[in-house]
Amino acid sequence: MSAKRLVPLVLAGAGVLASACSAPPLPEVTFFSAGTTVSTGPAQYCASDLSSCPVQRQAGVKLHVPSNKPLQISVPGEVAKAVWCVAFSYRKPDGSTADARTEFFPAGDQWAYTLQPPEPGDQLLVASVEKIATVMTLGDDGQVGFHASGVWLLDASS
Repeated sequence: MSAKRLVPLVLAGAGVLASACSAPPLPEVTFFSAGTTVSTGPAQYCASDLSSCPVQRQAGVKLHVPSNKPLQISVPGEVAKAVWCVAFSYRKPDGSTADARTEFFPAGDQWAYTLQPPEPGDQLLVASVEKIATVMTLGDDGQVGFHASGVWLLDASS
């Protein structure tokens, strides 16, 4: 075989190997409210040993969630097979804001969640899906801390 024929074959083979070695796409979380659906990749996603936790500044989505309306959240298998939760902030009818968090969903138990406003008139501002790492820490105050190994962000403010 001539060298002219061999070069394209070698380059084609290298392209196949490079695509086979590329990292798989990061998991996406889907948010739905008031007839609109948006999806996003993680704003932060850590290696399994938490040695690297790159921040994806372009990640996150906007979706207006009307007062008194729920936000439906659907997570991919990679998140559902881990412990996860939803942290959120909302504005109360008096204008004050509050932060809250759902319970931790056990690994493999929950693939979706509907976030209801805590009280009538509450307006969702921000929600984040947090995939919890298996690493726990004990703070100086004796409290157990959990670390998120993946975070997906939704801006619901209008």
